Amino acid sequence: MPTLTRVAPEARDAILAWYAEQGRPLAFRRTRDPYAILVSEAMAQQTQASRAALYWERFMEQFPTVGALAAATPAAVLRAWQGLGYDRRALALWRTARIVVDEHGGRIPSSVAELQALPGIGPYTARAIAALAFGAPVGAVDVNVRRVLGRIVAGESISLSAPALQEIADDAVPPDRPGDWTHALMDVGATLCRPRVPRCDACPARPWCRLASHGASTPVAPRVRRNRAPAIRFAATNRWLRGRILDRLRAAPDGDWVVFDGAIGIHDRGQVRAAADAMAADGVLEIRSAKGPDPALRARLPLA
Repeated sequence: MPTLTRVAPEARDAILAWYAEQGRPLAFRRTRDPYAILVSEAMAQQTQASRAALYWERFMEQFPTVGALAAATPAAVLRAWQGLGYDRRALALWRTARIVVDEHGGRIPSSVAELQALPGIGPYTARAIAALAFGAPVGAVDVNVRRVLGRIVAGESISLSAPALQEIADDAVPPDRPGDWTHALMDVGATLCRPRVPRCDACPARPWCRLASHGASTPVAPRVRRNRAPAIRFAATNRWLRGRILDRLRAAPDGDWVVFDGAIGIHDRGQVRAAADAMAADGVLEIRSAKGPDPALRARLPLA
């Protein structure tokens, strides 16, 4: 069988029909508001879509428009973001809102190039917003979509370059349903076309998929990783420490300085200080040291 260079139209139709019946009813899929979609895509970065949807409704209640988000303090945005992790995404979203208000008249730009120029928006997110909010016939490629399309056209995605896969993704988009197609591919990747144990028996694209044609409904062998370092407990990670620092700051009133003068978990004072310094460099918090021979670290959420 020759290597396919595009997704068969029949496979696309089958995926869309499957999505119409079995697609996940996530809250943010009920809107075409570009701002609401921007927020949902920012939340879905590094977070499962189903989990992001739970926080999206709460966030949209607090900041219903891009103007409301732009007018908020970073502290308010970081508090509303609690539970999603990777808090730099919240500040990037806040900065994007300010740019949209100041430079785009309060309207989310519609082109991939303009979207990608905004803070925290990469190639995938820009194309997802363009397709979902503006009906642009562009393919949004993340790790899940890369896996789905790579398996359909080549049996795997490792052999396909990023430009080649982007070309395949763009070619596969139905001009009249780019939003549905974007969601459909994500759902196939999340629920059926899994990394290790793909559910080929339930996949609508099975008749046209090269992986399925090779009988790969059994576990796919993982790539061998040599000299893999031992797993690190989450409480020992810098990400855990940053989260605990932010939890303390979120619990304090705006403008109040919180004193950090001891260890947090297994992280000693020096590690706490190093984490706080890095967070200050990211703009996630502000720090101030008291005078004296052993100055305590004081920190607060940023107000501007």
